[in-house]
Amino acid sequence: MRDRKQKQSYANWDYSLETSVPTGWTGHSLCVNVWTGENAEQEPSLYTVKAVFILDNDGNRLLSKYYDPELYPSMKEQKNFEKNVFNKTHKADNEIAFLEGMTIVYKSSIDLFFYVVGSAQENELMLMSVLNCLFDSLSQILRKNVERRCLLENMEGVFLVVDEIIDGGVILESDPQQVLQKINYRADDNPLSEQTVAQESSGTQEEAVFMT
Repeated sequence: MRDRKQKQSYANWDYSLETSVPTGWTGHSLCVNVWTGENAEQEPSLYTVKAVFILDNDGNRLLSKYYDPELYPSMKEQKNFEKNVFNKTHKADNEIAFLEGMTIVYKSSIDLFFYVVGSAQENELMLMSVLNCLFDSLSQILRKNVERRCLLENMEGVFLVVDEIIDGGVILESDPQQVLQKINYRADDNPLSEQTVAQESSGTQEEAVFMT
């Protein structure tokens, strides 16, 4: 891994970010898209991740967070988008889809579907790193029982994991071990320490409105 500092100008303010990027990766930092070629004329977006959501095998929303306020601002629009994404992907064998101008990476486990959404110009590898980090972190928290019942029983921990990986659409972490350390996960204790849940409960309660 090597450190790289990138600086992007957005409207009338500057945005600087220092991240770690796998050696050999070009064109993108973990959080800022570098626009070249035909995309250079388009306005760069701060939101590397537009949305992340988890659906059950009937397409029902279990968790959903949208980071770009201009993307599907109403609950009805969000659910319609999620329904369209589910219908396009739940029987497909691929790991990536393009729908409504969005790049969507996804994976399934038993009765769950995990989705990470970015713009059409976003690097699929970056989105996939977020998806894998989310899935692997939850797999350890749920003791590899990545299915609907266990997910709902540990929803506080799920919110904590999502927030450690993504903040406001910006990717903070792509290493599941680092995520687990930050939420004080211990393999020989409960899947998520009671102390950590108590400390963060106020924040996760506010996000519970995304569930149905």
